[in-house]
Amino acid sequence: MAELKISDMRDLTRIERIGAHSHIRGLGLDSSLEPRLTSEGMVGQTSARKAAGVIVKMVQEGKIAGRAVLLAGQPGTGKTAIAMGMAKSLGQETPFAMLAGSELYSLEMSKTEALMQAFRKAIGVRIKEEAEVIEGEVVEVQIDRPAVAGAASKTGKLTLKTTDMETVYDLGAKMIEGLGKEKVQSGDVIAIDKASGKITKLGRSFSRSRDYDAMGPQTKFVQCPEGELQKRKEIVHCVTLHEIDVINSRTQGFLALFTGDTGEIRAEVREQIDTKVAEWREEGKAEIVPGVLFIDEVHMLDIECFSFLNRALENDMAPILVVATNRGITTIRGTNYRSPHGIPIDFLDRLLIISTQPYKEEEIRKILDIRCQEEDVEMSEDAKVLLTKIGVNTSLRYAIHLITSAALACQKRKGKIVEVEDITRVYNLFYDVKRSTQYLMEYQSQYMFNQVEAEEDETTAMVS
Repeated sequence: MAELKISDMRDLTRIERIGAHSHIRGLGLDSSLEPRLTSEGMVGQTSARKAAGVIVKMVQEGKIAGRAVLLAGQPGTGKTAIAMGMAKSLGQETPFAMLAGSELYSLEMSKTEALMQAFRKAIGVRIKEEAEVIEGEVVEVQIDRPAVAGAASKTGKLTLKTTDMETVYDLGAKMIEGLGKEKVQSGDVIAIDKASGKITKLGRSFSRSRDYDAMGPQTKFVQCPEGELQKRKEIVHCVTLHEIDVINSRTQGFLALFTGDTGEIRAEVREQIDTKVAEWREEGKAEIVPGVLFIDEVHMLDIECFSFLNRALENDMAPILVVATNRGITTIRGTNYRSPHGIPIDFLDRLLIISTQPYKEEEIRKILDIRCQEEDVEMSEDAKVLLTKIGVNTSLRYAIHLITSAALACQKRKGKIVEVEDITRVYNLFYDVKRSTQYLMEYQSQYMFNQVEAEEDETTAMVS
């Protein structure tokens, strides 16, 4: 008799990617815009967070448009974290587009076109339209299937009711298919769009709250609709100007949004869309939602890009521009001139500058605690003290990178909690910038294209 082979059953776990700023939930401000010491993943930087909170409040109230903010500070002082916090605080309704300065240098489109597309992504349009819907509680669904398969299409009846009335509707094949997809059964509250025939399940009626067989942990209960079954409802769609541009400029329409094949969009198309949106605004059908465009590493932009931004910010429909840089006084790309942050003086004059300060030791400790929790790593108190010291002496980013490495070293020795020995092991395995530079200085003669000796010879010659 052949043996039965039982296949191994493996648990399928959902993989969650943990990013550098996945622990950020907001700016960590209270209702009066005062920063809490530790809140929503944010630690320290109280003055910078408060300033960012004021900008967010002004964006939400629609008070400012076409303004620009600069986040300036040393590397690893939380500039991108503050920008992410702003995005989370604004919510889903307000568009927030992110861009790195180096992304503009592409062969597919010009720099100014890439910047214009980024600007349009950060401007939302809230379009309102009225639609006729049938909304009610399902009393009964009857579907008559033909006796012989393929002989005739399915037919059926749907009984819907509100608190005031009850009606029976005849169902065609398309509606029966829609009801099947949504798994509609008696006791569900549904809405049917008359124009498209789309069926939306709103929830389960409170009158069926004791039908435990038809319930799940995610079951949502709603009241039975009042009044007539057929109603006119205002539906609000939120899209960005860039999405409208792509749909109108490409033959494949909205599919171009998914393929990423947007290409360059002609100025005539944008002008027509702006005119149409302006008409909708006058008629009360749409309203503009100015969002935020965040450009990281802004010193990578050249003089042409800065000239374009100067002009673009004067436009009526310009978003709030937030830029970040970690450079000091450096050369403006595309010129031989030096200026603060590598930004031209005329553009710098337009910016509200928010400065970020280096983190203190206790703040580094709190950030490391948050990251350990985010990465699901248990660490002993002594190991955290050592990791904090490493963060102070090297950099916060290096200390954060060591958390996962130390956790893997701990797993290797079959431990549950990361100890000092794990931190020491990974510290000796992976170099920080200071130790790597020191190593290079010691063994520089053994590397190719070494320029340090030549520079030293030139310095010696100049001194003599």
